[in-house]
Amino acid sequence: MPHGRFEIDVQAQPAIEPSAFGQDSIEFLVAANPGLPSRPLTKVASGGELSRLSLAIQVSAIDYKKVPSLIFDEVDSGIGGRVAEIVGQKLRLLARDRQVFCVTHLPQVAAQGQNHFLVEKQSHSQMTRTSVRALSTVERKPEIARMLGGIRITEQTLAHAEEMLGRADESPEACA
Repeated sequence: MPHGRFEIDVQAQPAIEPSAFGQDSIEFLVAANPGLPSRPLTKVASGGELSRLSLAIQVSAIDYKKVPSLIFDEVDSGIGGRVAEIVGQKLRLLARDRQVFCVTHLPQVAAQGQNHFLVEKQSHSQMTRTSVRALSTVERKPEIARMLGGIRITEQTLAHAEEMLGRADESPEACA
């Protein structure tokens, strides 16, 4: 959201008794595009947009706030291509000095991870089981290729996966 705005509206509520939560009414307002009025975050942001705003706040505060672990669930919802790669780079930047967990379906984001876990769901009879396993460095390339190409993995999708993993090893400061 290159032209987006994020505002914090603080309204004093003198009629309210002071409490541990304060005495003010605070509302987060956003405008995703130029020319649009700022509206309450709760009214305009999808789950993915909320995740991306959270990511933007965490990246902005990276030098001031040392949270040991962050979890992002589908921060890539509704994006793709260039924006997905930038989101992945920002997550990698955050992970320099803290633990970051990110659930993603996009290869651009997954390729930026320092570790990669595969979540699989299997159904047998009337039972469904979910398993999670860490992928080795060797297993990552075919998994990124699967995320890129779907059912049929070709030499081209494998080469693209290898390229993406190689680019991820480049310095994340370039995107800061």
